[in-house]
Amino acid sequence: MSRVTRFFEYLKGKKISFIGVGVSHNDLIRLFLDKGLDVSVCDVKTLMDDTVASKDKFPDELYDELSKKGAKFFLGKDNYINGIMQADIIFRTPGMYFNHPDIIAAREKGIVVTSETELFFELCPCKIYAITGSDGKSTTTTLVKEFFERDGKKVILGGNIGKPLLSRIEEIGEDDVAVVELSSFQLISMRESPYAAAITNITPNHLNVHKTMEEYIDAKCNILRHQSAFSKAVLNLDNDNTKKLAPIVRGRLSYFSRHTTPENGSFLDSDGWLCYNDRGSVTKIVHKNDIRIPGIHNVENFLTAIALTWGDVTLEGIASTAKEFGGVEHRIEFVRELDGVRYYNDSIASSPTRVMAGLNSFDRKMIVIMGGRDKGISFAPMAPLILEKVKLLIVMGETANAIKTAVESADGFSESNIVIKEATEMEEAVKIARENAKEGDIVSLSPACTSFDKYRMFEERGNHFKKIVNEL
Repeated sequence: MSRVTRFFEYLKGKKISFIGVGVSHNDLIRLFLDKGLDVSVCDVKTLMDDTVASKDKFPDELYDELSKKGAKFFLGKDNYINGIMQADIIFRTPGMYFNHPDIIAAREKGIVVTSETELFFELCPCKIYAITGSDGKSTTTTLVKEFFERDGKKVILGGNIGKPLLSRIEEIGEDDVAVVELSSFQLISMRESPYAAAITNITPNHLNVHKTMEEYIDAKCNILRHQSAFSKAVLNLDNDNTKKLAPIVRGRLSYFSRHTTPENGSFLDSDGWLCYNDRGSVTKIVHKNDIRIPGIHNVENFLTAIALTWGDVTLEGIASTAKEFGGVEHRIEFVRELDGVRYYNDSIASSPTRVMAGLNSFDRKMIVIMGGRDKGISFAPMAPLILEKVKLLIVMGETANAIKTAVESADGFSESNIVIKEATEMEEAVKIARENAKEGDIVSLSPACTSFDKYRMFEERGNHFKKIVNEL
C-alpha cells in the first residue's frame, strides 16, 4: 500500500473542515468528497445576503455542486467558526493567517491544522524544486518548469502558481519533477522543505498581515530549515536579507549574482553572458541579449533558475527557454496595440519593488494605472522612479490617496511635469488612459498593491483589465 493510499485510509471517519474555497481548495474538496470523506466547507462568505458585493458572496453554482457531492456548509461570519471547532482536521487557505485567533483556538483545542501545500510536501514521491521571495518568484518558477519540460520531464507545477498540488498527488511518479512557488503565508507553518530551494530576494512585503518584518523573514526561512544534507539551496548574493541566511543552509549552497562572481553559483559577466561558476570551472550559458522577456530583473530570474537546476537540466534547454519563453501571464504581459498605443498587464506587480522592475523594463515615459489594497508598505521608495518614468499616473482603489501623496511629496515633483488623475473603477482608469495616450505610448496596469479591495486575486484584476482593453 502506497503512502498516499494509507493517508486516505487514515482520513476515513475523520471530520475534515476546509476554511475557504478558491484556487487552493476547490479541486481538493472535490477529491476528498469523491473518496467518501466527511467534508465541511467553512467560509465567512454568505449565500443569504444579496446586498453584499460579489467578492463577498459564496458562489451559488459551487454551493450546489459540492452539496450534491455531500459537503456540509458553515457560511457567514457568525457561523463558519462552528464548522472549524467541530473538526478533527482543518485545511486552511494561504489567505487564512496561521496565527489568526480562530486558528490558534482550534490548535489549542487539539484540532489538527494543516494546509494543501504542507500535506503535499509530506506525500510527494518525487523531487521538489521550490522558489520563494518577495519579487520574481512566479517567473523564476515558470522558468524552472520550462527547463525541465524542454528536457522531456513530466513537471507538476503548483503552490502559489498554477493548479493545486495535493489534488493531483495520485498522478505523480518518482521520476517526475514538482516545481512549486511558495508564499510567506504558505511557508509560515511548513515543517518540511524541498529538495532544492531558492530565495529570489527579501524586501518588505505583506506587513499588513505579518506582525513584523522579522516574522515575514522567519516564514521565508522555512523553505531552508528542514532540508537534508543532500539538498540544494540558492540565495541572492546581491540582497542582504537573503545573503545572511547562509548559516541555516544544511545542504549544498550556491548563489546567484548580477554584480559579483560567487565561488559556487550563477552570475552575469562583464560581457553580458549568464554564466555558472562550479567551484572554479566557469561555463557560459546564454547572453542576456538572447533573453526574450525584457528587463534586467528577468536576467536575475534566469540566474536564479539556472543556479537552482544546475546539473539537473541541459544547457540546450536553458538556452532555448531564454530565446523562446514569452513570459508569465499578468507579468508585463502584452495585451494589444491600438492606435499605436501598446497596453501591458502587470497585475502581478503587487508591491512597489515589482512596479519598479516593470517601469525599468521600458525606455520611455509611460501611462500607469496603480492602486489597490494597502499591504502596509511605504510607497515612498518608488516615487522617484515614477517621476522619472511616468508621465500620467492614474490612481484608484483604497491606496489611491496614499500613492498620490507619496509621489507629490517626492523631491523633484514640481519639475517632473507628471500628471496624476483619480479613477473609481478599472473601466474609468482605462478610459482616462486611452483619452490621454498618443501614438507610441505605453499603458501599463502596475498596481503596487493587492487586489483585495475590488477583486478576489491579482489574476481576476488582470483579466478584467485585459477584457476592458480588448473591448476598446
